[in-house]
Amino acid sequence: MIANLNALLAQAPIDTASGQPQIDILQAIVLGIVQGLTEFLPISSSAHLKVVPIALGWGDPGVAYTAVIQLGSIVAVLWYFREDLTKIATGAYKAIVQSDYDSQDFRMALGIGLGTIPIIFFGLLIKVFIKDFDQSPLRSLGAIAIASIVMSLLLAIAEKFGKRQRDFEKLTVRDGILMGLAQSMALIPGVSRSGSTLTAGLFMGLERGAAARFSFLLGIPAITLAGLVELKGALGEGIGQAGLVSLVVGTVSAAVFSYLAIAWLLKFLQTQNTWIFVWYRLAFGTAILCAIAGGALKNI
Repeated sequence: MIANLNALLAQAPIDTASGQPQIDILQAIVLGIVQGLTEFLPISSSAHLKVVPIALGWGDPGVAYTAVIQLGSIVAVLWYFREDLTKIATGAYKAIVQSDYDSQDFRMALGIGLGTIPIIFFGLLIKVFIKDFDQSPLRSLGAIAIASIVMSLLLAIAEKFGKRQRDFEKLTVRDGILMGLAQSMALIPGVSRSGSTLTAGLFMGLERGAAARFSFLLGIPAITLAGLVELKGALGEGIGQAGLVSLVVGTVSAAVFSYLAIAWLLKFLQTQNTWIFVWYRLAFGTAILCAIAGGALKNI
């Protein structure tokens, strides 16, 4: 752990306009790697994007930067699932034209649409009632650690007792709504959008691979909207050349490693269980709490 964290944070260059640490090219690459590897694994990208740069002495990059580089992740998931998305979109359109509302493609599209509503609704509530979410106690390291531990325990229960009897073709609109509600929990840093939806899918009796695959598809609208909203805000405030370059580099890095993470996880879950993520999240959260208690990390 970092023994002199406060000194390191003091050395991090700060953007006087925004109050956020300036991000150089190397840091942007690393943050993109962290975003890419953790966005689709059930371990929370927001938690790692908060903890890793602070532990390295770079400071918290902030909600806006991390949301923008998520656009790299959305490019990756759109490309990886381009055939699935094309099939669902064309199938849903044909179903509407033919009034075939029992079509699997229509039900899939409807499930994704309805499943996106909860995270938009609660996200807007946060925007309205929590003006300075960047500095909210929900984004503190202690809160992230607790969320990680709680979610590790829920994933363990789901892995232990989930029936895993339904494959991707047996998904229903109800699955989309319930997983959408679970996805809204990811507004709390440390919960993990992928982790909450995968856990919900296992509780609902889905096979691991099916739950992960639908989790990725369900996350497309949510990640896209978050990234575009924050990008608009960042551009509106005026980004200098260095800031724009760091955003581009971080986004490209996130795209590459997101694609690799998606491909790996889907292949992994075909033959393996989720216990590795349970133990990782438990260890991650416990390590943060121990570091805070020992003074190696400040609960910011």
